[in-house]
Amino acid sequence: MSALVVGIGNPSRGDDAVGPLVAERVARLGLADVDVVTHDEPLALVEHLAGRDDVVVVDAVRSSRGRPGTVHVIRVGPAPLHRDPVALGSHGLGVVEAVELARALGRLPRRLTLVGIEAEGVEVGAAVSDRVRDRLEDAVRAVVESLRERVDR
Repeated sequence: MSALVVGIGNPSRGDDAVGPLVAERVARLGLADVDVVTHDEPLALVEHLAGRDDVVVVDAVRSSRGRPGTVHVIRVGPAPLHRDPVALGSHGLGVVEAVELARALGRLPRRLTLVGIEAEGVEVGAAVSDRVRDRLEDAVRAVVESLRERVDR
């Protein structure tokens, strides 16, 4: 079964565009057995997670754990995810809530990896910040490495 990469974000909101930008770069790699989709709404994940073995989700994050451009990789396990108490997002309901809804509905894939890139700003009409743009390839490598781990097991 193919893996899925989902880029979450709004291309017209500054660094929130990072999910789709990374997903598009992964798609251009033409990796065998890897489907790529983008969405501006995290709740779309619930439908995409069902029936998949391996999913990598890429989204912008704002947390207490990093400076803009920092790339975080989280492997979702059996324990519920918790939102960083100071995390901010441009979405009313974010990826954490979508993952936990999918868990409650029995729709989590066998393997789920979250790749988050710390955002500097998510203002409407803003461009992607230099700090985030400079780390796009690092985020692509994190996605590809996660997909490679699937094959190497």
